[in-house]
Amino acid sequence: MRAEPDVAAMSDAAAQSPARAFLYAFLRHKGAVVGLGVLVLVVLAAIFADVVAPHAPGQQFRDSVLQPPAWTARGSWTFPLGTDPIGRDILSRVIHGARFSLLIAIGVVALSLVAGITIGAIAGFAGGLVDLAAARLMDVLLALPGLLLAIIVVAILGPGMDNAVIAISIVFLPHIVRIARAAVLVELSKTYVAATRLAGAKPVFLLFDTILPNCMAPLLVQAALCFSGAILEAAALGFLGLGAQPPTPEWGTMLADSREFVLRAWWVVTFPGLAILIVVLALNVLGDGLRDALDPRLRRS
Repeated sequence: MRAEPDVAAMSDAAAQSPARAFLYAFLRHKGAVVGLGVLVLVVLAAIFADVVAPHAPGQQFRDSVLQPPAWTARGSWTFPLGTDPIGRDILSRVIHGARFSLLIAIGVVALSLVAGITIGAIAGFAGGLVDLAAARLMDVLLALPGLLLAIIVVAILGPGMDNAVIAISIVFLPHIVRIARAAVLVELSKTYVAATRLAGAKPVFLLFDTILPNCMAPLLVQAALCFSGAILEAAALGFLGLGAQPPTPEWGTMLADSREFVLRAWWVVTFPGLAILIVVLALNVLGDGLRDALDPRLRRS
């Protein structure tokens, strides 16, 4: 007698939900899991910076100026990572700096996503002159190096954290617009869009309620990459004196304040630089994991 196949097991495997498939593929990417863990720790440190940090970020200890880290000969565990040129605790400033750097990155990603998705989706959906005008404008923005474009915008608006957010958002806008436009063009050729048109759906409903939800996978990956890029751009503007202004403990501003002490007090620039490196690396690896988990072709491989 021939054994019947396990129909229930086969149907369970075939009917695996997209959410479970994504989670399984994401957890298989060990680097992405580590990156997510690092990002969660940084976010928690930023949220609870007032509790976690041993000192206030602006508190000065005049008798401990340029004190080295605790594990060196002249170090003290009162200041685990040492102090800066005016006696402020570097560990406390790095922890509070995570708050400002993440706020800048969140603002940049939110602005660039809202504006980029709107422009790209409308351009791809409308076509014609609207699409052509949007594409040419994005080409002009892409023709300029990102940091140079951000410097130009900040030079027009004036230095400051809010203007830095606007400038960096403009830098990332063309990438979001192009991805949103391409995704909308791909979806427009599918049968469910034609069926929704025939059902009498209004263009606004068709675009924002039917098409855009199916375009979110590449946009989420790009948002993760923009997040890391925003931290780098914000640090670069802060280092140039065009971003967050002293005494704000933003990582780029911390590097700018201490650059003249690089040769005789290595710790004042090393630890803010390491914070930038670790967070950006974690976000990039997380973005790679999201891309692999959201793309069915990469997921199968």
